Amino acid sequence: MGIRNKRAAALPAKLSRSWLLVNAVKTELFEPALMSDSDSVVYDLEASVPEDRKDEARENVVRALSSGMPAWVRVNAMNTEHWAKDLDALDAVEGLRGIVLPETERPEQVTLTAMRLHAGVPVIALIESARGIERATDIALAPGTFRLAFGTNDFRKDTGVSDSPLALAYARGKLVVASRVGKLPGAIDGPPPVTDTAEEARLGSRATVEMGMTGRLCLNVDHVDAINTALSPSDDERRWAKDMIARHEAGEEIGDGSYLPRLKRAQKIAALADSYGLWKD
Repeated sequence: MGIRNKRAAALPAKLSRSWLLVNAVKTELFEPALMSDSDSVVYDLEASVPEDRKDEARENVVRALSSGMPAWVRVNAMNTEHWAKDLDALDAVEGLRGIVLPETERPEQVTLTAMRLHAGVPVIALIESARGIERATDIALAPGTFRLAFGTNDFRKDTGVSDSPLALAYARGKLVVASRVGKLPGAIDGPPPVTDTAEEARLGSRATVEMGMTGRLCLNVDHVDAINTALSPSDDERRWAKDMIARHEAGEEIGDGSYLPRLKRAQKIAALADSYGLWKD
């Protein structure tokens, strides 16, 4: 169908900032999601789908993936009867970008999920409980794990903590450190409340950035641009990086010991800005 946003379609998933979840029963939302600026789109077979419509949702997703509407898929949890059905239906379906595995608490859950699919299908471990947070490093090191994601709402239900950045800092920090130990791309934060305005979503994403996370789940297509903006190099950072690289290429020597680390950071910012299409000239 050729409806996928070209920039987002070409972006490696390791760099994806916004991860837009789409209810798999509501097929009318598929095309708008794929046409949006969301870096990655995730068809959701789990939380948003009523128990009596799981089969219908699964059929919708297979049909969409097979007809030129590529996306990731959040399958049902491993402890449900739907997990195996989801994976069997999705295996080898063209258009499947990867799997989001909810309620991940043990490393073998990711590995068994990956083994059930054809080789090379990435699996994002969605960690939503205290048990999962405490085992985050083992999960990050498990064969098949591509990135870690934080299910903030279920984590709060499990632990009773509030939604303040301070209350969630320990869990976010565990995912960031575990991702680094596992040599994974940056961890993906939980979504803004669906009723937030775009500006509230942008401001709320500050905690995501401050904690070192590089992606964020999204439940509202109106939040996509706000998340992308918050998780991108700022205008000031891009100007600084451009100037730093220009001075380096001109042969300007800077003798202090911080020069090479700053140059490396400038090059990283420039590469991200290029990947995200942020340069204005």
